[in-house]
Amino acid sequence: MPTPVAVAMGALILLAGYLLGVVAGPDGPERTVGTVESFDAAGSVLCLSGDDVAALDEAASDVADESGDDDLLCGRWERSAGSERPSAGDEFRFVVVRTTDAPADEATDDPDDASGRVLIYGAVVD
Repeated sequence: MPTPVAVAMGALILLAGYLLGVVAGPDGPERTVGTVESFDAAGSVLCLSGDDVAALDEAASDVADESGDDDLLCGRWERSAGSERPSAGDEFRFVVVRTTDAPADEATDDPDDASGRVLIYGAVVD
């Protein structure tokens, strides 16, 4: 088989594999977006609302704010250096993580009070 034909066949096989991977491969992660309700810079407490917050799956439903409002998510904002500070009304792309234990400075003898902390990782959408 001539070399140019072999190279062309190899390129077609690679292209077919790529297209098959794109079509049949796994979907990318969904981007969760909420609206900033409030932000307290002193404690880095961020509260978000919106359809994506209300649609958090049942496993994450215990991350709602302490008042029991399932349509509001409040937690400590973990941000990278230079991140834009959110203001009420801003769109905010985020991921939620709930820790299993409260930090040592917040630990109590009551097991319900030491249930962990809600951490929100994300940034303001430009």
